[in-house]
Amino acid sequence: MHTSSIIVTITDDTALLRSLAERSFLPTYKPFISEEQVLYMFERMYASESLERQIRELGHRFFIAYKENEPAGFASLECNCGIAGAAKLQKLYVLPEFQGAAIGFSLMNAVEAFAAKQEQNEVFLNVNRYNNAVSFYERQGYRIYMEEDIDIGNGYFMNDYRMRKSLAAK
Repeated sequence: MHTSSIIVTITDDTALLRSLAERSFLPTYKPFISEEQVLYMFERMYASESLERQIRELGHRFFIAYKENEPAGFASLECNCGIAGAAKLQKLYVLPEFQGAAIGFSLMNAVEAFAAKQEQNEVFLNVNRYNNAVSFYERQGYRIYMEEDIDIGNGYFMNDYRMRKSLAAK
């Protein structure tokens, strides 16, 4: 896998994050969640105030992957998020035109390396049970350990798997 032209950096540029989310969020969820729910979720997670709160109050670190100097995807990680020694991968999105170009792989490596430096023992995440990303996470060494249905308001639910990976081997 050739990833040498991919650079991952940490950012707090909320305008860039929202722009990337606008281009990746709807295509990710539209195949299995209603457009109304996707738009509701998007506004809750990617409004400028929400992104600012995630960075300033919740301590999310946002990672941007660039391929040949063009933003291609992003991830966010929250360390020490209520489970001792565990970090939560809050977001991972790759722009549709960059899928299959090792962007997700590069973001996962950066997130896991950062979590390990923060003395986190594992990374866990939630992923919709119908999302094709489940198999991507399994290929990265994540394992399903529970299912949960999360009420996100407005009559909507996230029907997720919770997955985790130990960082002990890193």
